[in-house]
Amino acid sequence: MSDDLLEKEFVCNISACKGICCVAGEAGAPLEQKELEILDNEYENIKPFLNDKGRAAIEEQGTWIERENGELETPLVNGAECAYTIFNEDGTAKCGIEAAYHAGKTPFYKPISCHLYPVRIQEYTDFSAVNYHKWEICNDACELGKELSVPVYKFLKDSLIRKFGAQWYEELEDIAQNYK
Repeated sequence: MSDDLLEKEFVCNISACKGICCVAGEAGAPLEQKELEILDNEYENIKPFLNDKGRAAIEEQGTWIERENGELETPLVNGAECAYTIFNEDGTAKCGIEAAYHAGKTPFYKPISCHLYPVRIQEYTDFSAVNYHKWEICNDACELGKELSVPVYKFLKDSLIRKFGAQWYEELEDIAQNYK
């Protein structure tokens, strides 16, 4: 685990960034192998929450794609936003999967890579590398995190527990208590 999880501060500031992380970038959201079947099985439950462009992209590309390098990810709409992205009236990007979850239509919250952001996981044979990902579009989140004194690991408590379990997170809290 990168020390940045303990040292950096972060709190999503969606009112400032308008969810640009769902739109910016060159690829869809990274997916774990087990999420592919979930997206395939849950798509009909999620579909009503998506916009026409997202549904069309998924109908054309599938519920997930595999890139040339073997990476698994969500499809994009015309090389831009994630196909599962929906927009509020003010233009704020949100997750259609998460909207379906909150409406009680699917048990799938959203891809773990999205839930964990700004942390990215790199899987190796013997371990998982847990690293903070710095992206300038999240500068407002870094400023808000600093203002509120919220380290990355605390902001991501729920998602880290979802990924690694409660015991792992408790051990992380113990490490943080004795850090520095």
